[in-house]
Amino acid sequence: MALYLRLPATAGFNIDNELIVINAFNANDPEQSLRGKDVSIIASGPSIQQMPLSELLDTPIIFVNGSISLIGQHHFSDIVGYVISDARFINHQPEILRQYYTGQPLYATLAVFEAMATAHPDIMRTYHHAMRVLYPVDRPWGVKSNKLSFSKLIFKKKRLNKRMPLSYFINNPNFIIDGNYKAADIGVSLNITHGFVEAGTVAYVAAQLAFSRQVTSIHLYGIDLLNSKQPRFYEHKNNSAPSMLSNVMNERIVPSFNLLGRTYQSHGVPVINHSPVSKSLFNTF
Repeated sequence: MALYLRLPATAGFNIDNELIVINAFNANDPEQSLRGKDVSIIASGPSIQQMPLSELLDTPIIFVNGSISLIGQHHFSDIVGYVISDARFINHQPEILRQYYTGQPLYATLAVFEAMATAHPDIMRTYHHAMRVLYPVDRPWGVKSNKLSFSKLIFKKKRLNKRMPLSYFINNPNFIIDGNYKAADIGVSLNITHGFVEAGTVAYVAAQLAFSRQVTSIHLYGIDLLNSKQPRFYEHKNNSAPSMLSNVMNERIVPSFNLLGRTYQSHGVPVINHSPVSKSLFNTF
């Protein structure tokens, strides 16, 4: 039987010689439970502009990346999460956090928090109690860049900085791994306390977070995929960040979401894709 390393329960970040400690996500924390709730994940595809968001204002919402800017147009009364998995978002759109983040529950990777420590140190100091670290299962420590903080981790070994193949986790009960897919192994987490599986889009991370928080159903908005060359709803042509969705759509995103949908449905949690653009791509939604 393979031995699986326990992920650190906290991460420390040095901000102007002050140690800011952020707890890792733990599904056993009662505050993290969304048991009995239907949760909507709002992504950033252009179709968001045509969605009836007024119908979602009183429902539990998880935002990703720039979709949190929707709070400038609508009053969402139950924001249960905000997910950022790629530090490039922090560096490309620093004004979004500065303008719209006010202590909503934030779930992000070590790399994201490192970028925030540089770009938004005051936000880290003020709201770190509302933040939780999420670890990608196949490279949990390799994404950390703050050498001062990283040196304090007892797991600092070269082999832990390398990406592990998903096949390593096939027998781990916290993951469902499909090693038979022709392009690359894909997978999904049943409890991201032990890490999440990447699929090329932050919405996939948010869906795993929602399931790990024991929701009743997961509703996806703005995961368009087919129009990924268009600016996100909060961008315009002159400031849009590069999108890699079209490069990984068929190889990773679509099969991964199909695996996620089948897996979570088998556990009694349906996943519904409401995007009019990409709904036909998924054969299990």
